[in-house]
Amino acid sequence: MITYSFLQHYWWFIISLLGGILVFLLFVQGGQSMLFSLAKTDDERRLLVNVLGRKWEYTFTTLVTFGGAFFASFPLFYSTSFGGAYWVWMAILFCFILQAVSYEFQSKPGNVFGKTTYQVFLFINGLLGTILLGAAVATFFTGSDFVVNKGNITSSFQPVISSWGNSWHGLEALLNVRNWLLGLAVFFLARTLASLFFINRLNNDALEIRSRKAVVINAIPFLVFFLSFVIWTLLAEGFAVDPTTGVVTMEKYKYFTNLIEMPVVLILFLLGVVGVLWGIAGTVVKPGFKKGIWFAGAGTILAVCSLFLVAGYNNTSFYPSTGDLQSSLTIFNSSSSEFTLKAMSIVSILIPFVVAYIFYAWRAMEKKRTDIEDIKSDGHAY
Repeated sequence: MITYSFLQHYWWFIISLLGGILVFLLFVQGGQSMLFSLAKTDDERRLLVNVLGRKWEYTFTTLVTFGGAFFASFPLFYSTSFGGAYWVWMAILFCFILQAVSYEFQSKPGNVFGKTTYQVFLFINGLLGTILLGAAVATFFTGSDFVVNKGNITSSFQPVISSWGNSWHGLEALLNVRNWLLGLAVFFLARTLASLFFINRLNNDALEIRSRKAVVINAIPFLVFFLSFVIWTLLAEGFAVDPTTGVVTMEKYKYFTNLIEMPVVLILFLLGVVGVLWGIAGTVVKPGFKKGIWFAGAGTILAVCSLFLVAGYNNTSFYPSTGDLQSSLTIFNSSSSEFTLKAMSIVSILIPFVVAYIFYAWRAMEKKRTDIEDIKSDGHAY
């Protein structure tokens, strides 16, 4: 029999998987942040813009789906975070709006700003979009300043359940060093994945040589920031939830304990890390190796998905409150009703078909590696 608890765990897994896919697809943002450093000519920059432009909608759609899934399955998190930490979420949304506008208008007739202006917008999206998303996700482990009072829903003057504890409304996350570590790790991971993607997709010897150098240049800081965040998090106190009373307490080595007590998640995390390292090392060591993006991409999805599971499973608060510990959100006290989760679970059966279609469409657009002549002869090129 499908229980309410099973549905709550199921939907947190869906959220975690979407989070992993989103971080992988941020290679588009990573590539945008390299437009002016990797490309040396206008033709090379146009080539990069167009191979990335074929994928930017996947990232944007996954981000929207990620937020929509959160809203439907864990609405109290959505109202608390998106309604309280709105400055950081507005900044992220603005970055992605810049991306959409830039791709659609940089080559339109009558563009008075010029292509370079829109390419700068793409760079801004690649830089700030990744760092802010990483910092926002890091608050799942470090906490945010909010208070939840469900009794307020009956108030005729201010029927607001959640309230933020400061006027920064989410931007205070950037004052936490550990949040910066994950933000920068996501930024350099996105650039590493972008370099691997360029090696796989471009038919341009000069750009391939530079991309292989870029893999090393970006992989080193990624590993430093990522390992620093993971080690710090595993050794830090975590937000544990009593399964009987729902009381939240601080527990030393909580996230390390979660990995040990959930061996399947630990195995997935290690496989993810190995996949990322294999994709990077294979590209660096073997000059003819061009499939690093698939190993590193799959590894990214597994590793990020595992981190989300560590944050929400095993009686852990996935959105802890530093303002009032007992206001911390869990998959149990922030989820939709059993009926809603069950109805959405039926619809989620379609997810594998959607993924299969995306894979098919991806392959259909990438039958051969792209060179500048393909872009010049394409009437729909950016």
